[in-house]
Amino acid sequence: MQDSGGGRPKGLVMVFTGDGKGKTTAALGQALRAIGHGGRVYMVQFMKGDERYGELQAARKYLPPLTLVQSGLSTFVTRGRPGPEDLRLAARGLELAREALTGGEYDLVVLDEVNVAIDYGLLSLEAVLETLHSRAPGVDVVLTGRYAPQALIAAADMVSEVREVKHHYRQGVPGRRGIEF
Repeated sequence: MQDSGGGRPKGLVMVFTGDGKGKTTAALGQALRAIGHGGRVYMVQFMKGDERYGELQAARKYLPPLTLVQSGLSTFVTRGRPGPEDLRLAARGLELAREALTGGEYDLVVLDEVNVAIDYGLLSLEAVLETLHSRAPGVDVVLTGRYAPQALIAAADMVSEVREVKHHYRQGVPGRRGIEF
């Protein structure tokens, strides 16, 4: 993608964090906006491995410019005690992200739930920061998830915090297809 002046602008680092619902949804909105302007988007979903996610289904069916890869299991990870397969899949996801960030094919790369992967001990903050610094000029990147580390916030050009004010979970409403996944 080019800016209105015809050149490729500086790539931005954008973070969506906080305890509220909507961080992945915001990242997907950013992806949709990039696609609308002719961009190609690569999204790695860390800690997610369920084929039922609506964004995965929509990307495959309707959005060829969005490559979405899940790099996690369909089960929950224990914070501070990830299993060997959780660690392997997170490392694989970061390597795929690195390839997308450096390969020149993508305008926007989304690392969905990467903040949680760092907090839970699946990835090191240093490895994620190094991956960000290795990206090709002009490539934008979005990082999502609760618990964004201060160093990642400092490295970002834009940070939005999604804060929970009220959530239907607290009223006993279970997760729904098309809303939570």
